[in-house]
Amino acid sequence: MHRQIRALLDAGHQVTYIAPFTHCNITPGPEIRAIDIPRAVGLHRRRAMRAARAAMRRGGKDADLLLIHDIELLMALPRRRPPTVWDVHEDTVGALEAKTYLPKPARLMLPMLIRRLEARAERRHHLILAEEAYQDRFAGSHPVVPNHTYVPHKPPPPSGDGRIVYVGHISAARGAAEMVELARRLKPHGIRLDLIGPADRGVRPMLRDAQREGLLDWFGYVPNQHALRMTEGALAGLSFLSDLPNYRVSMPSKVMEYMARGVPVITTPLPKARTLVEETGSGVVIPFGDVDAAMRAILDLRDNPIRRATMAQRGHTAALERFDWPVAARDFVAHLEEWAAVRGRVSTAAAQRAVHV
Repeated sequence: MHRQIRALLDAGHQVTYIAPFTHCNITPGPEIRAIDIPRAVGLHRRRAMRAARAAMRRGGKDADLLLIHDIELLMALPRRRPPTVWDVHEDTVGALEAKTYLPKPARLMLPMLIRRLEARAERRHHLILAEEAYQDRFAGSHPVVPNHTYVPHKPPPPSGDGRIVYVGHISAARGAAEMVELARRLKPHGIRLDLIGPADRGVRPMLRDAQREGLLDWFGYVPNQHALRMTEGALAGLSFLSDLPNYRVSMPSKVMEYMARGVPVITTPLPKARTLVEETGSGVVIPFGDVDAAMRAILDLRDNPIRRATMAQRGHTAALERFDWPVAARDFVAHLEEWAAVRGRVSTAAAQRAVHV
């Protein structure tokens, strides 16, 4: 919504957005046509898939292009549809390790089925990749449009010393247990943890218990632009991703977002995150699952305001030079216009209320 759709609207295009607005408690903006569908959760996905197919049939009737982000939607595409683009933004097979709700037979069968589905999608549709490393999964070459972020051109407010933040989906594989334990250890030092984002069902009770204990504040889903403003002024931003295949080839978007907002980064040593943080001097790299190391890093940043300010300044400068979304947005819009055979500056769609399917 805040990057791709905004780029298309700014180029003058009309956009129909199909998403689970009610489930996420979101009111879509008046500049888009919104189609509200149920969200697929765990193994209960059939109803959501049927609704998605109907919504794509309805929303794509007069569209010049259909853009999808979820590999499952490749199996729900309507027969009559405009040119279709799949935005590949994760290693789908690698991500299976983090889906603990999948039964063992599914874990054994799905990798082969997913690779077949990817090969079929490459033959039938246009592809955009969020990471250069994803090229290895496909026979041909496809344009790469990275998941960059909006970077304030003015330096953000200075980093404080009483609050750390995490922005993004919260799960076991993303360090939920480590963050709760870290919050417990930091409480006597007067440092509080803000968790900003939705959480997997399996970790929600732990987060609620920690919030009742006064260890942290869990805000749940917050729209991206508001979530990033909430990070400003924090002592550090956390990225505790585990060493899983899906994460090894990707640049964690939260690392770029913390840098953009002038917040020092504390990250696990995933290759791209480690290289970025060490090259730019924008944070600290800690071992996987090492709460002790995270604790030391945070207390060191608290006790060294000059070092903290230097990391914040270096991070913001590097993000402005390398990760400002409007630069990548031009390529994104140009690719879609080419495939749809249309150009920008068309009339803006009239405001419409969200409709259920």
